[in-house]
Amino acid sequence: SLGYTKDPSIHGVFVGDLTKAQALGGRDIIQMRPSKEASAALRRKRQKKGDVSIVDGEGAYKGPWARYQDDQIYEDEAALGAEELATDEEYIEEAIVPARSTVATKLVSDYQDDLTNTETTEFHGTAQYDYQGRTYMHVPQDLDIDLRSEPGTQKNYIPKKHIHTWKSHVKAINALRFFPDSGHLLLSASADTKVKLWDVYHNRELLRTYSGHTKSVTDTTFSPTGTRFLTGSYDRHLKLWDTETGACISRFQTSTKAVPHVVRFHPSTDTHEFLAGTSDKKIVQFDTRSGEMTQEYDHHLQAVNTITFVDDNRRFITTSDDKSLRAWEYNIPVPIKYIAEPYMYSLVRAAAHPNGKSVAFQSGDNQIVVYASTDRFRQNRKKSFRGHNNAGYAIDVGISPDGQFVMSGDSGGWVCFWDWKTCKMWHKMMAHEGAVVCAQWHPRESSKVVTAGLDGGIKYWD
Repeated sequence: SLGYTKDPSIHGVFVGDLTKAQALGGRDIIQMRPSKEASAALRRKRQKKGDVSIVDGEGAYKGPWARYQDDQIYEDEAALGAEELATDEEYIEEAIVPARSTVATKLVSDYQDDLTNTETTEFHGTAQYDYQGRTYMHVPQDLDIDLRSEPGTQKNYIPKKHIHTWKSHVKAINALRFFPDSGHLLLSASADTKVKLWDVYHNRELLRTYSGHTKSVTDTTFSPTGTRFLTGSYDRHLKLWDTETGACISRFQTSTKAVPHVVRFHPSTDTHEFLAGTSDKKIVQFDTRSGEMTQEYDHHLQAVNTITFVDDNRRFITTSDDKSLRAWEYNIPVPIKYIAEPYMYSLVRAAAHPNGKSVAFQSGDNQIVVYASTDRFRQNRKKSFRGHNNAGYAIDVGISPDGQFVMSGDSGGWVCFWDWKTCKMWHKMMAHEGAVVCAQWHPRESSKVVTAGLDGGIKYWD
């Protein structure tokens, strides 16, 4: 505003700042706009915008911040005379010589590879061998439960009390895995780049730490015999470890160097292959003996979240952030079933039911949905487990060994239990301060579960 305007009721009369109106001849903003010739002359006085590839020095990019020549002359004189500048002007420091820097390429800003490939391990237990020369791999026989019996033969119950806490990780836990069949060891993968092995019985102590990743560990899985395990990490590497010695046996990486989100060994004991679902929409299949990629399943449209083997391990089901479910024949890279409905949300975690006929999936809309794992892979609309909050987190879903109960963590720190047949919530208990993202049933015990979350602690319940 100029501070004055014309009086609409009387021609040629102004209201407001009459002195300014007289000085400017009563012109308004439109009339005071410079002519095309004057504007062109003003633009010629402006500095060049510069080259976008030059950061500092001569010819550096100025863009919309390019000054006018008159302003530059005034600033130089003011700086030389050590005069005080106006508040909206910038003092030019003569002593600082601008450094000439090159343009940052994609290689500079890209994730750096794990060039060291150095893996270390540390044993923390009281004794590496017992009186018979056996390591912690030996399934204990001096317990009140037979850890070598057939799984799922005993009736399961809901756990009620907290009996132990394992604490060593300094960041959130991303995955928990019991030792196959016996469950006498517990493996934990954390965002602190470490993988740790714990004793479930006897002293319940930390046995071994496996170090080798440079970023958060996304997932881990035991081989069918438990002698080895796999880890995937945000450093874009997959590593195969020896459970007993802690040695890194081999390293794997996808051709596109994608982040592995989920890793699963083929459950058959006579195979040496595993699958990894990655951030670049693919499921890749590796052979641990040759280290080569043997198959690639490339049909998803976004990052892969889960891999679940079904139908006597001849097929597997995958889910993705593209809100779809796909079923595959093992070794054939064309899906045999594709399910994507408008009402579906991303299915972020999965657990196969012991009867071999169903798979429970953690859905992003605060419910657990169930799909058949037989030929048609249809959703069982009668089975939906609700009452917990999981939105925004990848929270584990677990099913008891006898198939009677369904368990899930919660973003508020709760652990929830439902009845498989009726879908009614049986019990809900506060377990952790942050979100509970890991929850696993013990494969042999009648009522023991293990939980972990963003607080870095692992809790054992009975």
